[in-house]
Amino acid sequence: MKIVSIVGARPQFIKAATVSRVLRANDAIHEILLHTGQHYDENMSDVFFRELNIPLPDYNLEVGSGSHAEQTGLMLKGIEDVLIREKPDCTLVYGDTNSTLAGALASTKLHIPLAHVEAGLRSFNRAMPEEINRMVTDRIADMLFAPTQTAIENLTHEGLSDITWFTGDVMFDSVLYYQDWILGNPDKYKTPGIPSKYLLATIHRAENTDHPENMKNILHAFSMISHEIVLPIHPRTRKILQSSYTIPGNVHIIDPVGYLQMMKLTRDAIKVLTDSGGLQKEAYFLKKQCITMRTETEWIETLHDNWNIVTGSDPVLIENAANSDIPKALQHPGFGDGKSAAIIMEKLLLL
Repeated sequence: MKIVSIVGARPQFIKAATVSRVLRANDAIHEILLHTGQHYDENMSDVFFRELNIPLPDYNLEVGSGSHAEQTGLMLKGIEDVLIREKPDCTLVYGDTNSTLAGALASTKLHIPLAHVEAGLRSFNRAMPEEINRMVTDRIADMLFAPTQTAIENLTHEGLSDITWFTGDVMFDSVLYYQDWILGNPDKYKTPGIPSKYLLATIHRAENTDHPENMKNILHAFSMISHEIVLPIHPRTRKILQSSYTIPGNVHIIDPVGYLQMMKLTRDAIKVLTDSGGLQKEAYFLKKQCITMRTETEWIETLHDNWNIVTGSDPVLIENAANSDIPKALQHPGFGDGKSAAIIMEKLLLL
């Protein structure tokens, strides 16, 4: 069986590392890895392939940045060329990026069976490009691999239950697998020059970065938090922040880090503040309370007992959540048993 796996952004590299490791251990499967180049620089792309032992891509479209239309259009053309050349039995896409959408459209129009990992997520906020990408992909896919029971319910409500399977979350597989690397060699993944006690923060969604009022509110909230804050951020975004905003004295801006270094930063943090979908889950898996600086979350399972608190960019809500007590209740299960990739492989072999 020949499978073309399509990736393009940091979260997809991590998911693909987990699934590819299982697929390539099966002699009945020949996987071809296609990287669209959506995330294309050293810290956002190359480092992940190296440190996670992901096989180098068989194809790299090197699409790079651009508007949604420009980026998706270039990907569509490049992916179509690869699929026509390789004639796979199945195309595998991940998550909700432009790479996901382009891979889904190209595969479907060539009548190649399409499988979607992390299907069924819904924020119910159609202003998010990711929401449109995931909705369209689920509608045209042939196999939907849902990470949670909430995702199953969403897909059932949309009339897609016949092609839906609960697999659990491949990111949970990944955290279980790679945390052993960190525990075995903690000094290797340590970030120099950061405080011994800190909150970990990330900000990258357009709903925050492209709205000055939201950014001012978030930074104001950071200034009122009683802990030091470590903020990994891309150098280009750092320049914008430092030129347009007042950075609080307790915020330590650092360059982006690799996945394993980020996992260690999360493990060692007191709490996490983020607008990322993936980091919400990773914080939960690593038993760290998360403050989500968005108005909604796709991962409602993380909300139980205040393990995840949704604040938007409201500075009072952010400050109160960051300075509140850490939850004492046990987390609820709901992301599978750490064997999601194996279940995905079993279902793909049914095609």
